[in-house]
Amino acid sequence: MNHEFYMDRALELAAHGLGFSSPNPAVGAVLVADGKVVGAGYHERAGAPHAEAVATREAGSAARGAVLYCTLEPCCHRTPEKRTPPCTDAIVAAGVRLVVVATADPNPHVSGRGIAVLRAAGIEVIVGVRHAEATRMNEPFFRFIRSGVPFVHLKTAQSLDGYVATSGGESKWITPSAARREVHALRARYDAVLVGAGTVRADNPALTVRDVEGRNPVRIVLTSSCDVPADAAVFDHAARTIVLTGETTPPDAIAALENVGATVIAVRRTTSGADSPAKLDPNEVLRALATNGLTSVLVEGGPGVATSFLAADAVDRVTVFIAPRLFGGGKRAFGDLGRSSLDDAPAYDAEWRSVDGCGVATWLIDPASVSGESDDIAPHAACVGECGAVAQEVR
Repeated sequence: MNHEFYMDRALELAAHGLGFSSPNPAVGAVLVADGKVVGAGYHERAGAPHAEAVATREAGSAARGAVLYCTLEPCCHRTPEKRTPPCTDAIVAAGVRLVVVATADPNPHVSGRGIAVLRAAGIEVIVGVRHAEATRMNEPFFRFIRSGVPFVHLKTAQSLDGYVATSGGESKWITPSAARREVHALRARYDAVLVGAGTVRADNPALTVRDVEGRNPVRIVLTSSCDVPADAAVFDHAARTIVLTGETTPPDAIAALENVGATVIAVRRTTSGADSPAKLDPNEVLRALATNGLTSVLVEGGPGVATSFLAADAVDRVTVFIAPRLFGGGKRAFGDLGRSSLDDAPAYDAEWRSVDGCGVATWLIDPASVSGESDDIAPHAACVGECGAVAQEVR
């Protein structure tokens, strides 16, 4: 039997859950008997039946003696917060003879235990088929479940010579429409999209999903003093908006944004340098977002926000859209990161492709932070406090 072929089908199904299943991972499952698919499903949203349960229910009696393909290790636990029964129960009851798993689940409540339960019931288990693809699909889940910190994907669009705006301030549009549709598709996959107050004032973006189908992410605006126009598009009620501001922001400035429906949260600032004002601490920002149930963030802010997150080691993945234009001057995509030597500037393992003539490069800053495990037993999550509490609510 071609395990890769059927796992690819399970991955295709899992992709339908991206942007909807959070804080749970996107998972797909396919049941195959005598070379035919007899059951299939994916996890539509948190609280809904898991992919394995959907597939076994659809297959009915045809599941007995069949092969089940799962993009993630089946869950096996019961906790007070968990809203669905263990998938291992459904698999064992259905009489499945072989389970093929793409990657183990780093959730400390599972983490190899699901595989062990199946084997103890006499079911053969194979782990690691399409491991890389399954891990890539659930990077945010793997990062969050291990650390309790949202996965951060930094996106920027620039000219060939590294500018995000011309010397005259023009930035719409640097990239072609096909590239912008990809950005909207990215927004639909993330819990939140984040920009700084400067981007709101300069571009007045709505930060919603358009041109593609998908749900709107929560909109995050960073401002050290709530200096954001109350009539800005981000307050149009099309999606929830959270404003993160400094601890010393005047109450009347906070009230002005709360009056237009924003949730305003105060966070600690960084220590200012001799020639620059204090800004919001990116790591404090991420902790605040995690407390508000957000597990992944697409950062679309300007050079200031991008540089601050990179300098704080608060970025997991970077995607750069590079338009075939030369500006010769203007606003740089990134500021000073304090990298005075080549040793301070590592060469990333970037993937390159083209979208309607626009180059696209994407890479992980630290692949180990989001890696799944192809071994039979995945390591337990490193976090046992905050992350452990969150982990009880997923899968």
